[in-house]
Amino acid sequence: MTFDGISIAGSGMQAYQTWLDAIADNIANINTITATDEVPFQERVVEVQARNPEAGVAGVDVVDTAVAETDGRLVYDPSHPLANDDGFVVAPSMNLEELMTDIIIAQRSFQANSNVLNRARESYERALEIGK
Repeated sequence: MTFDGISIAGSGMQAYQTWLDAIADNIANINTITATDEVPFQERVVEVQARNPEAGVAGVDVVDTAVAETDGRLVYDPSHPLANDDGFVVAPSMNLEELMTDIIIAQRSFQANSNVLNRARESYERALEIGK
């Protein structure tokens, strides 16, 4: 017997946890400054793919945790020790507002999958008690 509800919700929880980890890493590094001749911090992105329900498996899998290759943004800060001769440093080109929105979406989606998992577990437990 397979527990499809539990399996599907569990795979969703794993995917959203991976996304939450990536977002947290991005937020932690949003103010990481580099010199203009160095590569700035690259935003982590999570690639998720649906499983093949025709093959008997449902849910999602994290395919890859990649980096979004961007040039960063120039910031004028002549007092920074990494500033070039013109006073510029490079900051990651991430938007805190977008990251905060993403973290809310990922957290609520994780919570929704957790609720589905708990309801499925309760249903299976009740079904097992029918035979007693």
